[in-house]
Amino acid sequence: MKGHQLQTNHNFRTRMAPVMPSLSILLGPALIVVGVLFGGGLILGILQSFGYLHVAAANHLSIQHYLNVLMDPDFLESLWLTLYIATASTLIAAGLSVAVALFLVTLAHKNRLIHFIIQIPLTVPHLVIAVAAVFMLSPTGLLSRFAMALGLINTSSQFPLLINDRWGIGIILTYVWKEIPFITVMILSVLSNTGIELLQVGQTLKANRWQRFRYITLPIIFPSLGAASLIVFAYTFGAFEVPYLLGQTYPMMLSVWAYRNYSDIDLLARPEGITTGILIAVIVSLTVLMAQVITKITRRKGIVL
Repeated sequence: MKGHQLQTNHNFRTRMAPVMPSLSILLGPALIVVGVLFGGGLILGILQSFGYLHVAAANHLSIQHYLNVLMDPDFLESLWLTLYIATASTLIAAGLSVAVALFLVTLAHKNRLIHFIIQIPLTVPHLVIAVAAVFMLSPTGLLSRFAMALGLINTSSQFPLLINDRWGIGIILTYVWKEIPFITVMILSVLSNTGIELLQVGQTLKANRWQRFRYITLPIIFPSLGAASLIVFAYTFGAFEVPYLLGQTYPMMLSVWAYRNYSDIDLLARPEGITTGILIAVIVSLTVLMAQVITKITRRKGIVL
């Protein structure tokens, strides 16, 4: 039986061998176009970050723009604001996602419709959510009018400032609402595969809710939760549309700060905008790499994500 299976696998590979070159030939042109466009843009951006700007007759390469950006007080203010908003959004979304996943795990295990409902917000673009947040959270928005109708406030000026505010509350609320479904789906997939049976064993052994969470649920979901949280942090750190619409003018998040410098009427400010974008890309890439490392480690240990 085993020899027959090996012979079948050998025959399958033999039949598929001529197909692989044809797939490479078909995908080759598309890969070349993507590589040239992406690679060419990346190389041009790196050259401009080092001072190469043909339209301004600046062809001397140096690291001065990196030094200017890193020592700029505005950059440091934007960096701390970006770290604060990305970290706060990730932690709040992760904590609420764990609570939602634990609440829905039994229902989701019995009814596939729960998974479908949770995934609906994933299809909505962040730009749409940002516009909806403006209509909901602004002093003249729906929540303000609802509070006035209930008599909680007398005028719209009494409504708390949630848009373009110093602490980025509107940005954080938008990211939390958008990212909770993503993290919840990741956690539910793990709990549905291995968590329910182990929780039932914990109940049989008379473990209370905290003990079941501490010694069963948390170790199971931690790899998936960590990877999903790092992905959310990477996205919120480098996203542009939400902070551009909901953020204040100063200090602004790094993505908006980079855009303002790049689109400045002074062409000599463009390299600093590109430099900021490259620094954002480096931080985001390192974060995604950490998520990939966590995923690979957990797969080697036999944990299904």
